[in-house]
Amino acid sequence: MATIFLLLAAVMLAGGSNAQLSPTFYSNTCPNVTSIVRQVLEQAVQSDVRIGAKIIRAHFHDCMVQGCDGSLLLDDDAANGIDSEKDEIPNQTIDVDSIVADIKTALENACPGVVSCADILAIGSQIGVSLAGGPTWQVQLGRRDSRTANPAGTTGIPGPFDEFSKLQRKFRDVGLDDSTDLVALSGAHTFGRARCGTFRHRLPNDTTLDPTFADVLRQICPEGGNANVLTNLDSVTPDDFDNNYYTNLQNNRGLLQTDQALFSTNGADTVPIVDRFAGSQSEFFDAFVQSMIKLGNISPLTGSNGEIRANCRRIN
Repeated sequence: MATIFLLLAAVMLAGGSNAQLSPTFYSNTCPNVTSIVRQVLEQAVQSDVRIGAKIIRAHFHDCMVQGCDGSLLLDDDAANGIDSEKDEIPNQTIDVDSIVADIKTALENACPGVVSCADILAIGSQIGVSLAGGPTWQVQLGRRDSRTANPAGTTGIPGPFDEFSKLQRKFRDVGLDDSTDLVALSGAHTFGRARCGTFRHRLPNDTTLDPTFADVLRQICPEGGNANVLTNLDSVTPDDFDNNYYTNLQNNRGLLQTDQALFSTNGADTVPIVDRFAGSQSEFFDAFVQSMIKLGNISPLTGSNGEIRANCRRIN
């Protein structure tokens, strides 16, 4: 029943202007695309347990700026007028160039010139989640890669210092809803790490932060210490994709200000959703899948628009 539900959700959400996206897009041109990506990621996660969290973060940041078009992956290229999105504050700690290149090489060896870099991020996100114990779903495919970047657009990426209303607005601006999609996609913080600089401002006097947890964080991130030291986003099961993230919020142990705000903002319609997901991992997983499909459907380039990059870091 759950599989049928997910398939129906995928079909419904892939409608309208994004009808050219399809889970079977590569059936004839690169039928083993998913297994190829999975093989690369299964090997990569052995040496970097954060690889799934890194890829899904890159996919999210990519989609929030002019749609899911791989623009995030482009390097500076003065000859072609490209000013990279990577240099902007939200993306300075994005770290996927190596793994994307490995995946791209494997795909080019099997089916050259077929699979886009934008689709690599989408497929990699799904596989990274499933390898960490999370849900699986049929990824909508057929995105093409942009030939431009949009550094100014990175201001639309949610950041760890955003007020709750600003966070909600950024989701609405790209067609995601500011309640269920916001809470479900924030659940990706159930694995991965964050830098001290993203949450240390909370430690002196944030009343929505559990005092015992704050003491632990002060030991990891002392005032005046290295802002780039990493700590777990989910202090309970840091490398598992599960619903403990929401239980943490109920216990005032959300690491980022923007995480805890989902539960601690008085009267917010996100609070009962946090409670629901904390009480049912299956409900979280179902909602997460729907929201990931919606995220991946933000303004993709399809048909003859854009290109299929040979190198994800530069246009052809």
